[in-house]
Amino acid sequence: MHPEHTPDTIRSDAGMTEDEAAAEARRIITDAYRPAPETPTAYRDDTPVPAHGSMPPVAQPGRPPMSQGATDASVVMLAGGATVSMIGLTAAVLMYVSQYADPVVCGLVFGAPTTLVLALAKLAKRAKPAPDIHQHYTGPVRQEHTTTHTRALIARTHNDHRRR
Repeated sequence: MHPEHTPDTIRSDAGMTEDEAAAEARRIITDAYRPAPETPTAYRDDTPVPAHGSMPPVAQPGRPPMSQGATDASVVMLAGGATVSMIGLTAAVLMYVSQYADPVVCGLVFGAPTTLVLALAKLAKRAKPAPDIHQHYTGPVRQEHTTTHTRALIARTHNDHRRR
């Protein structure tokens, strides 16, 4: 240590003596452990929102506003278009690579599964479970229930007549 530099006169890179640096360090440490003031970090506005105002509705970015049925139909059309383009691209690549593939045969080979899938999807869409029927009566009621079982050319009908 240089003789003219005592611990009180040594300056750090920040331009403080050791005593000043120690005091600043103590201040920083006490500030770090002091609890933060109670200032709100969020605000919730509980005033009721009006059902409608004078401002007209504004279309949001993304898909345009439409009914749920139209949205479902557009999703099905987009999926169908993607499927058809993938199948067509595969057929085109196959015909190009083989150099002698018949376009009619490729159309049958690649079109038949698509037609089958579309027919099964249409059938599955129509197949819905039978609804539960709850009937409530007051007074005497005669209720008839007819069940027909068909097997090949023979049909058997069972009539159930109950008085309730």
